[in-house]
Amino acid sequence: MSEYLSVEKADYVEGYKLSLTFNDAKRVVVDFGRFILNSAHPDIKKYRNLELFKSYTLKNGDLEWNDYELAFPVYDLYHGTV
Repeated sequence: MSEYLSVEKADYVEGYKLSLTFNDAKRVVVDFGRFILNSAHPDIKKYRNLELFKSYTLKNGDLEWNDYELAFPVYDLYHGTV
């Protein structure tokens, strides 16, 4: 296994859920719904729009939106928490 965790693949599931595959082959489904729907911050609230939420990308092993406007620690994603 690599010394560092990274996200190798991200697939949209439904709602605010993504299936993530890591560089050690672990796969988890992460639900971002509670975080996005409960946030009062305008930079996060705008991701309630599912089309915008689905615009995530993988960059250097990180899952991110809009050039790191929204991103989560890989360790937290690996454990299915946000």
